[in-house]
Amino acid sequence: MKHLVSMKDLSELQIIELLDRAERFKKEGIHELPGNYTISNLFFEPSTRTKMSFEMAERKLGLEVLPFEAGFSSALKGESLYDTVKTLESIGLDVLVIRHPDDGYYEELINKTSCSIINGGDGSGQHPTQSLLDLFTIKEEFGTFEGIEVLIVGDIVHSRVARSNADALTRLGANVTFLCPAEWSGEFESVNDWEDYAEKSDVIMLLRVQNERHKDGESYSGESYHERYGLTLERASRMKETAIIMHPAPFNRGVEIADELIENANSRIFMQIKNGVYVRMAVLEAILKGRN
Repeated sequence: MKHLVSMKDLSELQIIELLDRAERFKKEGIHELPGNYTISNLFFEPSTRTKMSFEMAERKLGLEVLPFEAGFSSALKGESLYDTVKTLESIGLDVLVIRHPDDGYYEELINKTSCSIINGGDGSGQHPTQSLLDLFTIKEEFGTFEGIEVLIVGDIVHSRVARSNADALTRLGANVTFLCPAEWSGEFESVNDWEDYAEKSDVIMLLRVQNERHKDGESYSGESYHERYGLTLERASRMKETAIIMHPAPFNRGVEIADELIENANSRIFMQIKNGVYVRMAVLEAILKGRN
């Protein structure tokens, strides 16, 4: 595997192998990779979890991490992403983790650079390592995906997380339902009422309302959204005892999820963040081994 830009790049077997490797990293500790590799994280959109998680994973694997700050780069002078990547290739980097606001930014890169590309999120397109850490968290909880009822709630049309997870979860045997306002469903079929979904779901995955991607008049106020589509305390009280709550974060307290539920016994939100380090270690290892 030279690149990872979409969950569609991975077969079901490859997904399970990456999850198993992440599990071994979590249980058995860290092993630095042999060789001398240099990596950089190019984030052209704000990020806390993904960027810092990648940096932690890279350092734990003993990789040389070359800092890159988009706000102080030649991108501000009009340099294209392609030219930035070719510059870093010429300097000698092996792997680039890139987050960019343009859907499919990687399409002009992967056949024209010797650097391996890991997609840290492209616009409303894909976010493969977030999907993998979500899958890891679900597998850690239930041991399987077959027959698991997953409810994904929120801003589906703008969510690279929803798009990545829908493909992977379905292929692995889970049943996925989308719940959102009708105008937010995008290419997916959805329901727009909670009905009995709180009671029958094994996983309730909430998504941030991405107001920055909405046109005027397409969004909801926090209070009205929470009442209609958020995971309220009342809805949570109807969940199965074994069900779990997930959110890729950042979360809007009192909008997608009641404040009291973020760290309650059913929540795995901060466990997702923890698991992200191990999953990204597994991806980096697979990418670097694929370069040999």
